[in-house]
Amino acid sequence: MNVAIIPARGGSKRIPRKNIKTFHGKPMIAYSIEAALASCCFDKVIVSTDDLEIAEVSKSYGAEVPFIRPADISDDYATTLDVISHALTWCQLNDIKVENACCIYATAPFIEVTSLQKGLIALKEESVDYVFSATSYAFPIQRAIQLDTAHRVHMFQPQYLNTRSQDLEEAYHDAGQFYWGKAHAFLDQKAIFSPTSKVVLLPRKRVQDIDTEEDWELAEALYRALEC
Repeated sequence: MNVAIIPARGGSKRIPRKNIKTFHGKPMIAYSIEAALASCCFDKVIVSTDDLEIAEVSKSYGAEVPFIRPADISDDYATTLDVISHALTWCQLNDIKVENACCIYATAPFIEVTSLQKGLIALKEESVDYVFSATSYAFPIQRAIQLDTAHRVHMFQPQYLNTRSQDLEEAYHDAGQFYWGKAHAFLDQKAIFSPTSKVVLLPRKRVQDIDTEEDWELAEALYRALEC
């Protein structure tokens, strides 16, 4: 059985009620639920939440909310692996045999059905524990700078000061949309960023982290642009 698990706690501080805040006409979490259902990859789409309002909204869009997440894994210090491991343990205790699971973030309005499907194919066909979404950095990370307390500039890697951008190795980062994984890998809390993982590469135009109000405004503008 394949299961989607969407973590969605109620205590977002920087953007209050972020997971169910209206984004282009519907709650943010609806985009993740609808993509999971439309992908036909999953036998169950489960939302893990500690919040009754999020639970009701999630169910109205077709997700299951079979448990309320405990408080000890609903604070600012709970990790994604903690939440997914808890959900899979609940499945085990309720005789639901999960082979593959996919953590889908609740704030992923740019997620595409085809990306989820590619991730499942890679997980099944490759010898890996995880497959997750990633994209390339827009600027060479070797030329990154840091600022001291006086806002004076220092390079992280000064040896690349005079290296041409086109001669630097391209770097990638987690796109923060989904993480396919073997159930046993999640339960064992194996590291996701490791040689036992592969990625589904996404174009940068379909990736936007949403943690601050500025992020939200950028995401709304990008969504409008992609709709045109």
